[in-house]
Amino acid sequence: MTTTTAEPSGDTAQGTDRRSVTLLFIGLMITMLLASLNQTVLSTALPTIVGELHGVDQMTWVITAYILASTIVMPVYGKISDLLGRKPVLLSAIAIFLAGSVVGALAGNISWLIFGRVLQGLGGGGLMILSQAAIADVVPARERGRYMGFMGAVFAVSSVAGPLLGGWLTEGPGWRWAFWGNLPLGALAIAATIAFLKLPKVEQTIKPRMDYLGMALIAGATTALVLVCTWGGHTYPWLSSQIITLGVAAVVLAIAFVAVEKRAENPIMPMGLFADRNFNLTTVANLMIGVAMFGALGYMPTYIQMVTGVSATVAGLLMIPMMGGLLITSIVSGQAVSRTGRYKIFPIVGSFVMGLGLVFIATMHITTPTWLMCVYLAVFGVGIGLSMQILTLIVQNSFPTSMVGTATAANNYFRQVGATLGSAIVGSIFASRLATLLTERLGGSGAGDASGRNGLTPAAVNALPDAIRIPVIESYNEALLPIFLFFVPLAAIALVVLLFVKEKPLATTVDTPPVAAAEAVALPTAEVALDEPATSTPDRREPVGAGGTRTR
Repeated sequence: MTTTTAEPSGDTAQGTDRRSVTLLFIGLMITMLLASLNQTVLSTALPTIVGELHGVDQMTWVITAYILASTIVMPVYGKISDLLGRKPVLLSAIAIFLAGSVVGALAGNISWLIFGRVLQGLGGGGLMILSQAAIADVVPARERGRYMGFMGAVFAVSSVAGPLLGGWLTEGPGWRWAFWGNLPLGALAIAATIAFLKLPKVEQTIKPRMDYLGMALIAGATTALVLVCTWGGHTYPWLSSQIITLGVAAVVLAIAFVAVEKRAENPIMPMGLFADRNFNLTTVANLMIGVAMFGALGYMPTYIQMVTGVSATVAGLLMIPMMGGLLITSIVSGQAVSRTGRYKIFPIVGSFVMGLGLVFIATMHITTPTWLMCVYLAVFGVGIGLSMQILTLIVQNSFPTSMVGTATAANNYFRQVGATLGSAIVGSIFASRLATLLTERLGGSGAGDASGRNGLTPAAVNALPDAIRIPVIESYNEALLPIFLFFVPLAAIALVVLLFVKEKPLATTVDTPPVAAAEAVALPTAEVALDEPATSTPDRREPVGAGGTRTR
């Protein structure tokens, strides 16, 4: 059996002084900034990029490719970092991400651009997860709320800075610098990781056996599911043999993955995780929030440019209210959790507010005042800020330190699945509806045919005469915004399931999680009683491959 032990060092929660934790946190925030910037930096530049590369019909994949690749590798990074340690795995993730940035910067066509985004995602999937897990290694859950709040703020700031930076680069030195600019930031992240990331050393008595079959199965199942949502109703009819085959493949691969994980020595997603009620409930909520959040986040800057006629930079500025709401509520809720130890109410309220924001956004029209649009976006951002980081904290508080990476990655995986599905669904339906509407309204003008649609950049649309421009922007409005109304029930589902979360006391030390949480990790077998008293003596427990415990 492969086992790992974390030797306490001077950098544990009890022995690490505030300065060391601060330096570590700075390094992790730089790493998170690198990943989160690249989820949004292309949003304002995207219309220009796909117009120049003649790939408007593949616009969805520029966003989806990054999210899909990062989603697939999240559980892998979580498990490997639990087995081998955070630092070497994080450095590898940064290197892969930077390699993808170089490919994207040199891309001569839309296919190479998408390939570069895939490489970026393969690295970026580890940056967020490992940053969150590393903080959990050194900061107790009770104190972690304020740190998680600031991590949420990093996401908010980068979501504002990303569109602004992308817009400025597009109008200035060129969109390729959105990729070249990652290199100095990546070098800074590597330096900070090497200098500040000093975590307990992981030792193996036996070389760990990797769950390669599980990795392959979850990658295949996730890819098949995303292809169904991306191609269905657009590239292929929903009832076509291609879509049906992909759907069946996704189900079969998912079932095979569960069967393999039950028998694997070091499963990348231990089935014991699902024995914890809070993990299950927050996972469902994360999935719902991910669909709604990234469905809106990925395409709103494009909508703003096309409909209002503003530049890419101004479109980024108009996203500030949304990210300002996210930033403020993320920090305030994190501070409140650390001060009071109470956390359940925040994601519940956040789900309600997010649903309200979606309703508001779906009702906008091309004549909606810009200030009112900003108010609607701010409401949506407030809902996200109250929910996102708190859900991660709930998961981490439910498992011992030895499983923090695996649990964090698994929970974030489902949120990213939601993000991938949200981007794919919105992109697929949006592209299909837009093509239909443009053909109906402008079929004979040149802008309504396929070649004309693929060359529609914001600048080109803004230069059109009103007789053509107004039907184009009306088509964009009618093709995109009504889709968000269908996401409102998802926010309602998140709200309902979060009502049943059990508010467990937040751990006050790193290496001693709450007893109830530790018990919940036990993998259920015929010999294990899930309601066994928490007073079981230590000599009756032995480690299992999942990183949890099994009672003899």
